[in-house]
Amino acid sequence: MINQFGKTEWQGDIKGHGDITTKSGTVNALISAGTRFEGQKGTNPEELIGAAHSGCYTMFLNHVLSAAGHQVESITTTSTVTLDPGQSPPKITKIHVSTEAKIPGLSAEEFQKQAEFAKANCPVSQVLSAVPEMTLEAKLS
Repeated sequence: MINQFGKTEWQGDIKGHGDITTKSGTVNALISAGTRFEGQKGTNPEELIGAAHSGCYTMFLNHVLSAAGHQVESITTTSTVTLDPGQSPPKITKIHVSTEAKIPGLSAEEFQKQAEFAKANCPVSQVLSAVPEMTLEAKLS
């Protein structure tokens, strides 16, 4: 088993702020209501979920394609997480995954099939399955 963690140390009430860090120390960022809802400098949970999802998806898709015998040159993935702050409580309502890959000799149809499989089965996608809508745009470059 592999155990990883993120940690937040918060100061003050909801108008306060915190520092969010990861076990590895590579993430150390400001987090606050202003960074989440007002576009202030810093990060927010949805941005971090998007980063984690894009990383997991990309690595899993690469694994799936490599296991099928394809030589992956590059994959770029963006995972856009939509938060609806108008709901009470606020809810993540949608995640859109956009991925583009360079894989010589792979058909668009086969790439779409493998991309859909990765969307459904990467570990972070599985955790995010409670989100009502997850869409995928996959294309070869």
